[in-house]
Amino acid sequence: MNPPRESRLCLEDGEVEYRVIEGDSALPTLVFLHEGLGAAALWRDFPDRVAAATGAAALVYSRLGYGSSSPAPGGAFPLDYMHIEAERRLPALLTALGIQQPLLVGHSDGGSIALIYAGTFPESVAGLILMAPHVFVEDCTAGACAAARRAFDEGDLAARLARWHQDATRTFDAWNLAWTDPRFRDWNIEGCLPKVIAPLLAFQGEADPYGTREQTDRIACQVSGSADIVLLPDCGHAPWREAPNIVLPTIAAFAARIANDADLQAATYYRSDSGR
Repeated sequence: MNPPRESRLCLEDGEVEYRVIEGDSALPTLVFLHEGLGAAALWRDFPDRVAAATGAAALVYSRLGYGSSSPAPGGAFPLDYMHIEAERRLPALLTALGIQQPLLVGHSDGGSIALIYAGTFPESVAGLILMAPHVFVEDCTAGACAAARRAFDEGDLAARLARWHQDATRTFDAWNLAWTDPRFRDWNIEGCLPKVIAPLLAFQGEADPYGTREQTDRIACQVSGSADIVLLPDCGHAPWREAPNIVLPTIAAFAARIANDADLQAATYYRSDSGR
């Protein structure tokens, strides 16, 4: 496999940093959608490991306002910022790069964006791999976002984020002000779930401060395609980082099933107690 190349792409609202990992063009391209405080570089080598395990090409990019991409327009994100990403910016990016029917890999906000995209363009997705996705706001989610604000203002979170974002304060504020806005408590994307027909794999850590298994329960019950849900004990908000020995082979098996156009069964729940 050739080494990944890094590049930049001008979209309507600004310039996006991205890198491409080469792979088998006959397989669906993996498109990695990072979390609310993430960036392309914050995935570290996980996309490379997934690409190697599946044989597929991959796209890793930073949304506007993250990493070294252009700042997002305005200050705080609008409360529908995930819809803007899913319905306008992600389609523009995929079109510009010639990617059709991707296999979306989304973490947290990225998982929500993947679901909105799949519900808006149901025929345009090969499958979804979600880690700690949100479809509504829980009390624990609001509490964790408030705790993140304290960690940024009083702890070392600002310094840690500054390693990955060109303007860590602006990035943090844009995300946190949206999630802690009282009006955001009504945010809910369950209406898009019945339109999701692509096969889906979702991981939920049972020690995730940002969400509970109610998120993945609702997803599995409402999507129109198949849904495999993996509950991870003793795992927090980042399954790809905290439980790679479970997440990586499960993703590889799921991607192989999609590539082989296997018959996927109805929603399957299982609890992984095999350790990390």
